[in-house]
Amino acid sequence: MFEPSTLKDIAKALGLSTSTVSRALRDTHEISPATKKIVLEYAEKINYRPNPIAQSLKERRSKSIGVVVSEVANHYFSQAINGIESIAYDRGYHVIITQTHESYDREKINIQHLASRSVDGLLVSLSAETRDISHLKALHKRGLPIVFFDRVPEEIETHKIVANNEKGAFDATEHLIIQGYRKIAHLTSSDHLSISIERLQGYKKALEKHGIPFNEAYLKHCPHGGMFYEEMEDAIKELMNMQDRPDAIFVAGDRLSLGCLMVFKNLNIKIPTDIAITGFSNAEVLGLLTPPLTAVRQPAYEIGQIATEKLLNLIESKYPVSEFEHMVLDTVLDIRS
Repeated sequence: MFEPSTLKDIAKALGLSTSTVSRALRDTHEISPATKKIVLEYAEKINYRPNPIAQSLKERRSKSIGVVVSEVANHYFSQAINGIESIAYDRGYHVIITQTHESYDREKINIQHLASRSVDGLLVSLSAETRDISHLKALHKRGLPIVFFDRVPEEIETHKIVANNEKGAFDATEHLIIQGYRKIAHLTSSDHLSISIERLQGYKKALEKHGIPFNEAYLKHCPHGGMFYEEMEDAIKELMNMQDRPDAIFVAGDRLSLGCLMVFKNLNIKIPTDIAITGFSNAEVLGLLTPPLTAVRQPAYEIGQIATEKLLNLIESKYPVSEFEHMVLDTVLDIRS
């Protein structure tokens, strides 16, 4: 079993007290330069590292933050995590990443585990199944700093960092209309998620602007956001088997966009001959497809960075914070042929 070196090991080897070793490692003025040099050289030789648990007990801070996302393989979340880490590590914090796989139960377990590990704060993007956020409310009420990004709840008052989902959806839908499509379907995630609600609003506003009535039958929800292939296949089959079937589809999610293309391929549905498509995705691979897919790109890296800055400011604030920001960052429509 691996046992890391301790202050006592250094003290015993050098014939010094543990308090002298501790002060030398912290570079305090009471210890002579010669003693510091001996202690630091020996600590380096035995690869000594401070015990983070002991430090956190002493400082009442673990210098770690928990991150809760649906899945790391999602291009949006992998880019957001890069943004999170870029800020956290610069500020001396470790990042513990957990995945919900769009499960409410898994989200609860992950959050309880992170809280029990004494993380200093949480960055959370809700799972597709999550309707009840009492597990988060309880921790927030007890003073645990929490910042939400991407999929955010209304009930908890804290910082929330999101993309302009409505505008992104409007742009993607309008792009199809300008191309001459009028019967545009909409494939999206679970109906209660903030991103689903906002993207549906954008889709409807684009139709309204161009005098196209909204057709309820053209709206399809995948309750797990494309986590399960069958959900997407069933939704697309229903659309393609309609008597007045759509001639285009706006897909409102990263995993959904790629999953939808897979379903089209397996059902031998040709793009754009059988149906045109725009997506909501940060996947670079979309430009390499034949034909390449036009999609809304979110500033995921920046969202991760800003959310982390906000969380660390909450953690390090000497006074209770009562003013919070709901920040909305612009999306970009990557138009591909």
